[in-house]
Amino acid sequence: MSAQKRALITGVNGQDGSYLSELLIEKDYVVYGMIRRSSTNNLIRIEHLINNPNFHLIYGDLLDTSSLTKMLYIGAPDEIYNLAAQSHVRISFDIPEYTCNVTGLGALALLEATKNYNKQTNKKTRFYQASSSEMFGSTNPPQNEMSVFNPRSPYAVAKVMAHNAVTNYRDAYDLYAVSGILFNHESPRRGDDFVTKKIVRAAVNIKRGIQNELRLGNLEAKRDWGYAKDYVEAMWLMLQQDRPDDYVICTGKSISVEHFCEIVFKQLDLDYRKYVVIDQNLFRPTEVDYLQGDATKAKTYLGWQPKTNIEELAQLMVESELLDK
Repeated sequence: MSAQKRALITGVNGQDGSYLSELLIEKDYVVYGMIRRSSTNNLIRIEHLINNPNFHLIYGDLLDTSSLTKMLYIGAPDEIYNLAAQSHVRISFDIPEYTCNVTGLGALALLEATKNYNKQTNKKTRFYQASSSEMFGSTNPPQNEMSVFNPRSPYAVAKVMAHNAVTNYRDAYDLYAVSGILFNHESPRRGDDFVTKKIVRAAVNIKRGIQNELRLGNLEAKRDWGYAKDYVEAMWLMLQQDRPDDYVICTGKSISVEHFCEIVFKQLDLDYRKYVVIDQNLFRPTEVDYLQGDATKAKTYLGWQPKTNIEELAQLMVESELLDK
């Protein structure tokens, strides 16, 4: 009987970290999740896993190299999934230096720690980096693995740095390191300050008569939205291949923020046009107008494709929000 595989997930208490933990535990992994200490409860997405014997939490920080090294020796992972980041694009304009430190330099620090750990232990730990479609910025769609990066935010700049660091460590040190260039992926576990969750929550509140309007920025921005639970499967598949490579993960279909509003409000028998107010303060200093991916490579080599369309995703989010209150 072979030993259980061991995985380390940074940002384990986020949307993707929680779904990935569930997937790996279902596949009989022992999962070690890194979280930062906080004075508030930041475990809500993973509370149901806390007592699972195959799930363990480790306190650490991407900006603290000593904690990264300690974490590797405690978890002794076969696979590392770096999902931790300052991940809100609009907020990255307000805290650009912090965003670049955590999202860019933090990934570099973890790559360096992994390289050293492998050398010292003679292990072949594999590394997954969460890259982002925001790296493409103003590049014309459809965007694939060969498209040029044109980052339009501090967040995207930091993600490009981390992405390029993965390529460098793969080439320079023969590290099995890959980047998943994931387009927008949502779920009922999405953070409250992300636009899809903001729209869903506002629509439900308006339906209940406890909110009068929804203030949004650029309604014309188009995004390729998928379901996070589908996308974490692609992360796992990338680390099961014979050779490391980077993959775009997306649905291949794009809709505007306004269209997403229409879908969500319609499910509650509401007309979004009566409630949505455009707020210039919510626009980004530099906008990304149109992201639409091409996942042909992932479908061909990973055998992956999305299972959930945008209407089904919106319904999942609305139903969850209705149950939540």
